[in-house]
Amino acid sequence: MMEQNKELFSAFQEIHDKYVKDPKKWQDEFNKQGRKVLEIIRKFENRLCSRTESGMYGKYSASLSEKFRAEVRRRFPKIDFVGVKISDPFAEKLKQIQLD
Repeated sequence: MMEQNKELFSAFQEIHDKYVKDPKKWQDEFNKQGRKVLEIIRKFENRLCSRTESGMYGKYSASLSEKFRAEVRRRFPKIDFVGVKISDPFAEKLKQIQLD
């Protein structure tokens, strides 16, 4: 998977590392690149697990999928944050306060 999409994954690795250090600054770029990476991950996960779901090893499909995702998380620990918007709750409360 990573060999076939080397450029995309290396670019995402850079953005991922920047996002770990400063999530607010790199959030938009992380989400943009992350969507592309998640598409590829899902495609390969489906390839890996689709054959086991219908066969006699169907009960192992979920654990195989979890192992695959664990390997992805080992490389990209913040992959589950793709699409998540981080906001400052204090800033949100300030916006709600009306000063007359």
